[in-house]
Amino acid sequence: YRLHFEKGNLAAIDTARRGKLGNLRFFSSDFAQQVVKDNIRLTQPVSKGGGPVYDMGIYCINAARYLFGEEPTEVSATSATAREARFRKAEEMTAVTLRFPGERVATFTASFGAADIGRYTLVGTKGILTADPAYEYAEGLNFEVIVGNRSRERNFPKRDQFAAELVYFSDCILRNEKPEPSGEEGKADVRIIEAIYKSVRSGKTIKLPLVSKQQRPSLAQEIRRPAHGAPETIRVKSPSGKAA
Repeated sequence: YRLHFEKGNLAAIDTARRGKLGNLRFFSSDFAQQVVKDNIRLTQPVSKGGGPVYDMGIYCINAARYLFGEEPTEVSATSATAREARFRKAEEMTAVTLRFPGERVATFTASFGAADIGRYTLVGTKGILTADPAYEYAEGLNFEVIVGNRSRERNFPKRDQFAAELVYFSDCILRNEKPEPSGEEGKADVRIIEAIYKSVRSGKTIKLPLVSKQQRPSLAQEIRRPAHGAPETIRVKSPSGKAA
């Protein structure tokens, strides 16, 4: 949950929380990359964490949850897979619709067989926020807010998001404080992913039990650590086959 400490992401959450977009109505996201056939993301079945939802879709789920500040109540999903050998164990892509309290809806598609993309759009009764890139760590984050005829773009330089996450967790241990995100955050996302695949298998909408979560990420959690250059790699490639 590195994005819980990244200023660009936290600023987007703050914009939504302050009501600048009006009453939040819907969220949509696209997250994709071309994953090579021998990468572990495709060589493991969904039951062991393979496939695009556990690897990429979870970012879309988490974003919808913290932007709305709510937990979903219903899940419906479908998967599609091209006839390629690399998709024998894990699906190519899954499209999901999440229903939230307050008659709000979030939709996203996560894919391992499409061109690189990683963005989301949050739409309210007064304005629109589009983050692109939204989930990246190898470059900076950007988002644009449009309210009426006025637009504002904000750019946030690349930082070491993993260092920030580790520093925060270490401090929580040393101070005996409960972290945000905690293991409960992971559990909240995983229960949604399990419902997604249940919906894919059954072709039905899956209802989720009502749960409440008190802690949400905020600007107070920002931790700034300088970006670093590309590390030296040894016999390794990125998921898309490019140099890591």
